[in-house]
Amino acid sequence: MSLQPDKWIRKMALEEGMIEPFVDGLVRTNEEGERVISYGLSSYGYDLRVADEFLVFTNINNSLIDPKAFSESAFVSVRGATCIIPPNSFALARSVEYFRIPRTVLTLCIGKSTYARCGIIVNVTPFEPEWEGYVTLEISNTTPLPAKIYAGEGLAQVIFYEASDVCETSYADRGGKYMHQQASVTLPVL
Repeated sequence: MSLQPDKWIRKMALEEGMIEPFVDGLVRTNEEGERVISYGLSSYGYDLRVADEFLVFTNINNSLIDPKAFSESAFVSVRGATCIIPPNSFALARSVEYFRIPRTVLTLCIGKSTYARCGIIVNVTPFEPEWEGYVTLEISNTTPLPAKIYAGEGLAQVIFYEASDVCETSYADRGGKYMHQQASVTLPVL
């Protein structure tokens, strides 16, 4: 990056559509002046928001979680301003933002410390060069208590790494199976 990280992210978001919608700066309060879990542009990354659509995993149907034969009966769909994740369980969700990763960039996405300090872990795989879509987020509640997640607020931070050389084969080149994820939670694909 020839620019400072926050300036580079702003330039790529505004001029190249890397993040849409893009929030230029860290938001810590909503329109009513209430504190929120921060989101938007930070010093070295971008804090993405979680949308109001969640798939909460449950054992009601005694399902087996198998990535090669995934059954939709393993979850309950929840839509709303908050989502309660049962103890020692997890949910899938998606980002509010749509990402278009340049060919010279790789990102890592890690959970925000506010949630981590509550025993809530966010797992997201890297956004590879030329991947684009809404991000599917896995939110684990590692505690023995129910955990509340707030839609429309920050959940994870994306850190951008720019390479000095262009990769030989990008995610788009190899026809990655999670390319162009749409405005819904994307389930496992084999």
